[in-house]
Amino acid sequence: MKSASLVLDSNFEIGIVDKRLFGSFVEHMGRCVYGGIFEPHHPSADALGFREDVKKLVRELGPTIIRYPGGNFVSGYNWKDGIGPREIRKRKLSLAWAATESNEVGTDEFCHWAQQVGAEPLLTVNLGTGTPIEASELVEYCNHTSATYWSDLRIKNGYTAPHKVRSWCLGNEMDGPWQIGQKTANEYAIIAREAAKLMKMVDPTIELVACGSSSPNMPNYPSWEAVVLEECYDFIEYISMHTYYDNPGGTPEDLLSRSVIMEQYIREVTATCDYVAAKKRRKRKINLSFDEWNVWFSRKDTVASPLFAEKRWLESPSLVEGKSNLLDALLVGMTLINLIRNADRVKIACLSELVNVLGPIMTEVNGRAWCNSIYYPFLQAAKWASGGCSLQPIMHAPCHSTKYADDVPITEAAAVLHENGQLVLFLVNRDLKEEVNLTVKMNGFGPFRCVRKEVLTNNDYLVTNDAQESPLVPRLIIDKSFCSDVSTFVLQPLSWNVVVLESLNNLDTEQICYAGTS
Repeated sequence: MKSASLVLDSNFEIGIVDKRLFGSFVEHMGRCVYGGIFEPHHPSADALGFREDVKKLVRELGPTIIRYPGGNFVSGYNWKDGIGPREIRKRKLSLAWAATESNEVGTDEFCHWAQQVGAEPLLTVNLGTGTPIEASELVEYCNHTSATYWSDLRIKNGYTAPHKVRSWCLGNEMDGPWQIGQKTANEYAIIAREAAKLMKMVDPTIELVACGSSSPNMPNYPSWEAVVLEECYDFIEYISMHTYYDNPGGTPEDLLSRSVIMEQYIREVTATCDYVAAKKRRKRKINLSFDEWNVWFSRKDTVASPLFAEKRWLESPSLVEGKSNLLDALLVGMTLINLIRNADRVKIACLSELVNVLGPIMTEVNGRAWCNSIYYPFLQAAKWASGGCSLQPIMHAPCHSTKYADDVPITEAAAVLHENGQLVLFLVNRDLKEEVNLTVKMNGFGPFRCVRKEVLTNNDYLVTNDAQESPLVPRLIIDKSFCSDVSTFVLQPLSWNVVVLESLNNLDTEQICYAGTS
């Protein structure tokens, strides 16, 4: 058994964990919308065609904000094609994904659906082929009360009350050569600035996310961020970050080390924001919106379907679907740990995507909906971290090197303290074979009692869930032990662990039940 130690101090606060850190993403890509959240002929479909079984799983998952309608899709999308009577909406080619778009689901339907699942919308405007005035018209359609052309059209379309969309993205990955309407940093900065001005003229209360580089691997990173921020600083609140983690030809240890480089990415973008703030003599900080992130499933049989072969121009073809295994779940858990540990600057984050496309939720056509392994770390983090104060964890653990990073610790941790005295630890053991004896020293907290532990692990790290069975579900461990200033937790090999501690003066903990827990 290996040993590690974790030091926590109640005075070492990072920041409040914004509930929007636990967001997701719905794009008109593959079967995310059609055949995912929306399937009008499904036995569980509601009056608008949305699957009730999927809605139930989304509510349980708990995403607080959902980005829509893209993604690459949005850069060739005219939002006006997706409003009004469905029978007269235009069927068009979706150039981004070489598919046919029926436009049965648009802005109104999505905002209605988001309200039903308890999430706020994060709408993306088209700055690829779109214009600033079209973006401002969408804000007017969604948020203005009445007595204008666009607000009255919304009312005519059956939505009397405004959608009250607070958060908006100014385009998507505009530096990418794959993007419709790709732009240089200067070109994008100018159109984003003008769109932001017009959108806030319509509704000054909205918050805006400018496009950062498509990934930290882009040749223009982070100079793109600097150029965009210098032009748009006074009109935006956030800059976006996107990343996906894969592991071609690598070992399990390589894959699990990918989360280490994520924190470096966050630090670099934060530093760029603060550099521009200093240069422009601005006191207000620009925060981060990590509005696309996920693991590219590590199973070898999970690949993107060919976009320009036999599936070209089909309606909602299967794209990037697969089963996530234990390694994927652990990496998602460590990504969530990174977001929590950077809660002072990362205020929005979106797991990409919500259903079928790399999804935590999977569906069968006219059949069942079920949960991938990555569903559970997200559910637990959203449940136990949202709204609390992230504390600075000081970890001492054995390290190893991989092809992606040096000095990779075998354990990762985040800690969240809530106003009611509840302290929640999120812990990962990266080691493939050995347990870790983790000693936790807690300074300034007083005595605690452990009221629940939840562990996600399996002897086979390649095992997956499917529609018939779910071997990867967290186990609930009832543990009523007391925790002093120094406590010890044993972390099983390749395990994601959630430990809930209550102050001895506050022992009311809401219980969550998972299918298959013990």
